[in-house]
Amino acid sequence: MATTRTAQTHWEGNLMEGKGQVALASSNVGTFDVNWPARAEQPNGVTSPEELIAAAHSSCYSMAFSHGLAGKGYTVAALDTKADVTFQPGEGITGIVLTLKASVPGLSEEDFQAAAEDAKKNCPVSQALAGVKNITLHAELV
Repeated sequence: MATTRTAQTHWEGNLMEGKGQVALASSNVGTFDVNWPARAEQPNGVTSPEELIAAAHSSCYSMAFSHGLAGKGYTVAALDTKADVTFQPGEGITGIVLTLKASVPGLSEEDFQAAAEDAKKNCPVSQALAGVKNITLHAELV
């Protein structure tokens, strides 16, 4: 069954001096301020599209990794996934680095690395971000 999730942004002013708010409308869990300086300079308590992409990518990747291993009979004890999304003004998103630290009892290093790469390839958000030329993965079995 297909699902649709919705976020909504209200913006006022021009790009450089304007400001907006993005609301996570489907879940209604929050509304977050957004502006240009949060993208191109320091966040200063304000989010950016790239931070929201990083949140989507790290959570989707975690789900894909866990699901892939469950299909092979493994249970993830714990995993931490970080996504660093690099934005270059004038160029756009130039790279994403996924960093995974996971504890999976009974899983070999070789199978772990294969599962990590498989999740990177098959995570729906990774697939949606296929236009980003440089998506890298650093995976550590702990």
